[in-house]
Amino acid sequence: MKKCDYCGKEISYMEQYCDENCQRNALKYYDLQGKFSKLFSFINIICIFGIPVGLFLFSFLPDVGFTLLAFSTAIEGLTVIFLPFPVDNMISSLKIKKAMNVTRIIGAVILVIGIILIICDFVFILK
Repeated sequence: MKKCDYCGKEISYMEQYCDENCQRNALKYYDLQGKFSKLFSFINIICIFGIPVGLFLFSFLPDVGFTLLAFSTAIEGLTVIFLPFPVDNMISSLKIKKAMNVTRIIGAVILVIGIILIICDFVFILK
């Protein structure tokens, strides 16, 4: 059986979505992705480059490097939570709804790591 492209329920081969709600939600997701994919990519590139640069600077300027690392990680987590755009392979295997939930969970984990790093940064700066 074929599965709904949004929720993953089994449907007939003639349909793409199981009901109108799934179709609306899928179209909402594709509209969101179309509107914010460039912003997501820009923030993602900045943060992904900020993490290794922060690690590199940590060996020369520990305060600046660790702060850059911590804030880049937290911003990356926030971006993935608010703009959950999973990769195409993830969507094809898990369908849109579950792929977005998994992506948000990954973003939450990244955000928690970033917050822990920010707290550690402030604790070590105050000492």
